[in-house]
Amino acid sequence: MITNRRTAIGMLASMGLLSNGRVFSQSNPDNSGVTDKDIDLLRKDVRSQKKQIVAANLTLTDQEAQKFWPVYDQYTAEQVKINDQTYAILKEYANSLDTLTDEQAEKLTKQALEVDESVAQLRLKYVPIFRKAIPGKKTAAFMQLDRRLSLIINLQLASIIPLVAT
Repeated sequence: MITNRRTAIGMLASMGLLSNGRVFSQSNPDNSGVTDKDIDLLRKDVRSQKKQIVAANLTLTDQEAQKFWPVYDQYTAEQVKINDQTYAILKEYANSLDTLTDEQAEKLTKQALEVDESVAQLRLKYVPIFRKAIPGKKTAAFMQLDRRLSLIINLQLASIIPLVAT
């Protein structure tokens, strides 16, 4: 669906999402890790880039755009709350990586699966809301874009997060 793949890949690369290592901050010159501020800035940049990719790939009339973008912003705000949970889980995991107990691992696993379920429920909730703003095919195209972008981000996160040591 992404018609201009080079643009999309360039945007994702600029977000640090196609790098093969950790994201380092200018505010963290010794590169000892990623701060909460770094993550917050990265997340804001990701949201901006996602919006640009959606705009570049979802052809909307002026009337559709007037209805779509406020719904998109509302959807994104709800998505941010869910992603806050994801980052809290990742942070807890990172902080206990060397001392993780079976109970902690099970708890974090359940929390991660609940987040996955929340994302799916949010998408289901918003399909009819987007459908009121734009035609069905464009709603489907948006949901495809949103899901693909989320998969790319999740793949990048997965590539830099170590497996639980067994």
